[in-house]
Amino acid sequence: MFPSEIETDHLRLVQLCRDNLSARELYRHVGRNASNVDELSRYTMWDPHRTFKETHDYLVDVEYQWDEREQATYVVYSREADVDDFAGVTNLHLGWKRRSAELGIWLRKPFWGRGYSGERAAALFELAFERLDLELVGAAHQDGNEKSKRAIERYVEEHGGQYDGILRNWIPKGDEVRDLHRYTVSRKQYLESCRST
Repeated sequence: MFPSEIETDHLRLVQLCRDNLSARELYRHVGRNASNVDELSRYTMWDPHRTFKETHDYLVDVEYQWDEREQATYVVYSREADVDDFAGVTNLHLGWKRRSAELGIWLRKPFWGRGYSGERAAALFELAFERLDLELVGAAHQDGNEKSKRAIERYVEEHGGQYDGILRNWIPKGDEVRDLHRYTVSRKQYLESCRST
């Protein structure tokens, strides 16, 4: 159902599973002692992993979601000449009954500001609309996450989408509950943007 690998100009998206990225390697980047992990996870839906087992269990869950066609999760690798490395993780969370999906991504700090979020979004829009026959793809950022806001606004506009609004008190994070800003691109908007380019 989902392609196990997707290539773009600067990225290679590979199915996230233990065969393609070991729990030990992922834990190096998401464990509580990882470099920049607090800054990385500040606006993510996950907290730094407390144990190696937590990372292992996360990978088992991701593999299950893939097999059950609930979510396509990919390791993001950079294909740029100056670096060929693990950049982060992205996913397409499916809502089959609604014929929709939600995009998610986190990138390691050395890969911020390179346009990777928009490039992988274009690849996942193509997957959602042209292969999975969905009607709507959403993306969101937490209130205060200006980097994600700019990236999402850019790629949503590029694909003819729109800002739908704010979901107040939507994301529990630590001792607070944050607002979530949501954007969507419909199949019609996506196809019209493809015709105009």
